[in-house]
Amino acid sequence: MTEQALPTTPARTPVVAFLGTGTMGAPMARNVAGAGLETRVWNRTTSRAEPLADVATVCASVAEAVAGADVVVTMLYDAESVATTMEEARGSLSPDAVWVQQSTVGVDGSDRLAALADDLGVAYLDAPVLGTKEPAEKGALVVLASGPEELRERVAPVLDAVGSRTTWVGPVGAGSRLKLAANAWVLSVVQGVADSLTLARELGVDPRAFLEAVAGGALDAPYVQLKGTAMLDGAHDASFALAGGVKDAGLILDAARAAGVDLALVPGVHERMRAAEQAGYGDLDLSATYLLGLGGADRQQD
Repeated sequence: MTEQALPTTPARTPVVAFLGTGTMGAPMARNVAGAGLETRVWNRTTSRAEPLADVATVCASVAEAVAGADVVVTMLYDAESVATTMEEARGSLSPDAVWVQQSTVGVDGSDRLAALADDLGVAYLDAPVLGTKEPAEKGALVVLASGPEELRERVAPVLDAVGSRTTWVGPVGAGSRLKLAANAWVLSVVQGVADSLTLARELGVDPRAFLEAVAGGALDAPYVQLKGTAMLDGAHDASFALAGGVKDAGLILDAARAAGVDLALVPGVHERMRAAEQAGYGDLDLSATYLLGLGGADRQQD
């Protein structure tokens, strides 16, 4: 008589509360829902969450969103907005919930939020993402996850839905630290392209010739062509808002000072992008830093 394998009970798919449905959060939440996970969404401005009503439950309060949720994702502007939001979840969180923090909050912010998670009594993952609006829409972000090994399986359906790849980089906080290093490169590349295009133009050379000269070679990168073309075409719809770049550059400099590191490029990038923000370009894409050298003449009209 042969033994028959006992039927296995499939693992229950997690209920996900997604807090923050802005430029990045909205497409990420849509992909989570599209992966077949029960999804609730909340945003401080409810109208920004309502377009997700076709795939998710739009909640009027943080408490409503997180009640009974297995995974709580935060995708908000900064550490202060994340902390304020999660304080509103106090008393409504399931003791078995996992908080997946995906906002860019810096070193001090990450440490602050980890301490808040302990105070709230929930498991915590620090898991910021690499990528902007289009990769978020395609579910092609890279997740920089950090935290306890035993949480990986529980959050895998969510991270797999928002990203094409998850890199586990160490204990809680390592993800945010790596994100700062990555964003230092991103901001430097964008400002470097803007400077090269400006210099070519002012030296009497068609700036598009710069993009053509580096295309396909060792000096090229997809981001060089993407942002350079946007600068020259005046296409500055926000994929990564310049104001967010200024905020992130500040976080990078704070972390560098605390670590005793003297960075060469980021201070100048921060100063230049902050000037562009003060000139009124903060709501536009990072590529709008190029407008500062044009006197704003080519600013895209609303």
